[in-house]
Amino acid sequence: MAGRIEQMGSRRAVFRSLAGGISAAAVMCLLDGELRGEVGHGELSVVPGRPGRAIQRPTATSVIHLFMNGGPSQMDLFDPKPELTRRHGQEHFDRIAGEVEFPDAAGALLGSPFRFAQHGQSGMWVSELLPELSRHADELALLRGMYTTNLTHEPALYKYHSGSEFTGRPSLGAWITWGLGSENQNLPGYVVLEDPQGLPVNGIDNWTAGFLPASYQGTRFRATGAPVLNVSPDFQEPANVTQVERELIRRLDLRHQQQRAGQARLESRIQAWELAARMQTSATDALDLQQETAATLELYGIGREPTDSYGRRCLIARRLVERGVRFVQLFINSQIWDNHSSIGTALPAACERTDRPIAGLLTDLKQRGLLDETLVVWGGEMGRLPISQLAADRNPRSSGRDHNKNAMVAWLAGGGVRGGVVHGATDELGFAAVDGRVGVPDFHATMLHLLGLGHEDLYVERAGLKERLTGVVEPRVVSEILR
Repeated sequence: MAGRIEQMGSRRAVFRSLAGGISAAAVMCLLDGELRGEVGHGELSVVPGRPGRAIQRPTATSVIHLFMNGGPSQMDLFDPKPELTRRHGQEHFDRIAGEVEFPDAAGALLGSPFRFAQHGQSGMWVSELLPELSRHADELALLRGMYTTNLTHEPALYKYHSGSEFTGRPSLGAWITWGLGSENQNLPGYVVLEDPQGLPVNGIDNWTAGFLPASYQGTRFRATGAPVLNVSPDFQEPANVTQVERELIRRLDLRHQQQRAGQARLESRIQAWELAARMQTSATDALDLQQETAATLELYGIGREPTDSYGRRCLIARRLVERGVRFVQLFINSQIWDNHSSIGTALPAACERTDRPIAGLLTDLKQRGLLDETLVVWGGEMGRLPISQLAADRNPRSSGRDHNKNAMVAWLAGGGVRGGVVHGATDELGFAAVDGRVGVPDFHATMLHLLGLGHEDLYVERAGLKERLTGVVEPRVVSEILR
């Protein structure tokens, strides 16, 4: 049998010679005896490590990660500082040495130009810039004591997404899908909904699989047009012909892989090809918003500006987790939250783009009974300083805020999280987290815990080390925000 296959030439030559399903079926008959019974169903299972085991019954089965690139200003959104407002305009230089990216532009204390009010039964303080989200105050677990380890975007992004300040490590979504597996074999376990206006800082490194199999990296979906490029077939043919051709390709791939055992990249590439074939109808269906009612589109702000683009992605995220996708990640182009200047106009603009869509997502998930099993996470890679970064005209509203690694904010909702909870606090001016401090490893460990994964048990053995998302530190699960 092997001789007959070899006489047919290379794998690529075989495909070029096939005119359609009849030829494919004939080759399958030749292959059938050689492959029958050798590998069961042909499942490829080469994994360079040990997926995490469930340590408890998970309270969340999927994640929607709303990443706010640039570093949202915590004292203008979720962490009001009356003392900062009272001391607005005072010089304050004794605490900024080594803690600002642009020391020459550091100005006086800058009180928030925006009003705060308490919301919900919990009385959570939320800025006037988030009127829609504030209606969900009793569903949010707010982390006011978060901090990170680097005040520059690139390493801070790597830290937030992979647990390390350096490139080349698996992203949060890759770790989670590797540990949990996929619920829908016709869609990727990890989907990235990028902004049509451009990639974030660090680009595709934000959703890499690192040293995990490449099949666990994020798959980029587009919110408009073809969801995934080069997936749709070039021509239409009967469904049974397509099925025969795909089975032939699967068997040839399997034979090719058997002869090259231990090549994880080859396995990942084969898995990607097979997934792409299955996605031809599933991905298009998942992203077809015409199936939604006019009321649902309005809920997300679709069809109006400036919420249409982000609203579409939030709605697609709901449709994806509804279909069993484990991890859906939304990015904003470039750095709309990186408000070094004009915070009086730039921050409201960022909120206007995202407030209604995010509130609509929470409402929709809750109405459909999905919020209890879907963990929604909001946050950026850093926070902002309570001092001004002076504009040329020295107008306080034209000023902005520099980066702050010692204080940042995040919130979680659904998926086993206690709503209406505020955990942690910063000092009276907002320079640093001082109570209930939550580092990035703690944040990651808490997410893994909600998904039923132990941060210690989710690892890959490399060069004698157990590589983990949470690194070598001993993180703490933030039990105070769990139900």
